[in-house]
Amino acid sequence: MTVIRAIVTDIEGTTSSISFVKDVLFPYAYKRLPAFIETHGDKPEVQHWLHEAAKEEGIVEAPRQDVIELLLRWIKQDRKSTALKALQGMIWQEGYEAGDYQAHVYPEVSARLHAWRADGLHLYVYSSGSVPAQKLFFRYSDAGDLSPMFSGYFDTETGPKRERHSYELIAEALGEQPAHILFLSDIVEELDAAREAGLRTGWLLREPLEIPEAPRHPAYRTFDDIVL
Repeated sequence: MTVIRAIVTDIEGTTSSISFVKDVLFPYAYKRLPAFIETHGDKPEVQHWLHEAAKEEGIVEAPRQDVIELLLRWIKQDRKSTALKALQGMIWQEGYEAGDYQAHVYPEVSARLHAWRADGLHLYVYSSGSVPAQKLFFRYSDAGDLSPMFSGYFDTETGPKRERHSYELIAEALGEQPAHILFLSDIVEELDAAREAGLRTGWLLREPLEIPEAPRHPAYRTFDDIVL
């Protein structure tokens, strides 16, 4: 079997519960987004992402309130928009730093990440959330600061997670042959795309999800079950 040299992991449903993102982070951003944009809207970075959101919607010029309402609608839809994810990340940073919440990780994840690093593997994150949001997630996790475990992060600026080319770009960025990279996710379409790019795959099916009799990818309940 080909030696694994790098592991790229998704977050929601893989290292961490979907409910934390859906029930804690999304409502937090939804409630605070209007005030955040009103108070930070003149900052260049915020202006950039507001402009990108409007451009994504095909809006040439729009009042700030219209863009706010657009972003609120996208939060409700869980829109995979890079602009939205960037702005949410800025809002979440304030929440993490204020101690309003800690990011959830499954009980075995911290120990397994440490063990993989000790074995010489390089660990990376690929999530639809922005890279700054990913870094905050692991820095302020309920298992402590896990950010030193990771050598790099990828988000949708690399490309959509269900497209083969995104994983080809990640392999190129890592300087590894795809066969030496293991991608972990709970979304089978992402795993399909990664496998098409030549990566090895691991399908996380956390309880109460059922593991099919003939899964399309190697399937695991927890990180402790993963066979390298």
